[in-house]
Amino acid sequence: MSEGAVGGRRQRTDKQRNRTHILEVAEEFFAEQGITGSMDAIAKRAGVGPGTLYRHFPTREALLAALLQARDEELEARRVAIQRDVTDSRAALTQWLQALNEWVTAFDGLPEPLRAALSEGTSPLAITCQGFVTTTEDFLGAAQRDGAAQPWVRGRDLFLSTLATAWARGAVMADESSPDALVSLMRTGWETPARETAPRNAKGLSRA
Repeated sequence: MSEGAVGGRRQRTDKQRNRTHILEVAEEFFAEQGITGSMDAIAKRAGVGPGTLYRHFPTREALLAALLQARDEELEARRVAIQRDVTDSRAALTQWLQALNEWVTAFDGLPEPLRAALSEGTSPLAITCQGFVTTTEDFLGAAQRDGAAQPWVRGRDLFLSTLATAWARGAVMADESSPDALVSLMRTGWETPARETAPRNAKGLSRA
């Protein structure tokens, strides 16, 4: 092997090692500080220059997308398991939304860039988000066909509601009971059917 080839392989190895190290440091940093923490602070903690960090991850969204990749694979495995093992469509949708909720709470502040990714379309997170919206629609569609979910509900709205719930649980006014209450509220809805006061005839029409 030529000296140039050896040098090229060493550069690629060093580059991959730097990338892996930055991801490990960023994982720890975002877990401590939330995703709004300084990118320069991540570079400093990793012992690399800002230029090296930005060569690997040009934007915060690109760094987040790389960090979420392993979690994406875990969530995809959950999807496969639910579709394989859960025959009740209501339970399947519930379990998928629980898995999705765990995914969007990986880091403090994560719901906001995920929400933005859905509207911007150019974010590295956009493809991931859209894929999970489609999966949510699949689970929802099965529940709707079985009469287990309201026909007007959309998968996109359920995904956004999951983001909103994840955001709200970190609000100042939230307490330890808020997460479960918010998930329950999203599932059942806050409005109860209006009572009918006027009697109906045999055809179901109001006599009032």
